[in-house]
Amino acid sequence: MMIHIGREIEAELRRQGRGATWLAQRLHCDRTNVYNIFKREGIDTILLQRIGIVLGRNFFTLYCQEVTDEAENDSTQV
Repeated sequence: MMIHIGREIEAELRRQGRGATWLAQRLHCDRTNVYNIFKREGIDTILLQRIGIVLGRNFFTLYCQEVTDEAENDSTQV
């Protein structure tokens, strides 16, 4: 299953009870840029790292888990 990183970022932001304006202020960008991030399936790693630091979450683990899940699925299908 492909990760839609924008949705993951938006979900984490909502879990923390924060909004796009709050994130935009911390990233030093416009609020509309944050809404554009929410729409992205992929994202630059440096930006993802910055967002992760601001939100206190390592989003890279989502990709590690995806690779692990795919490897497990491949080994059970043999």
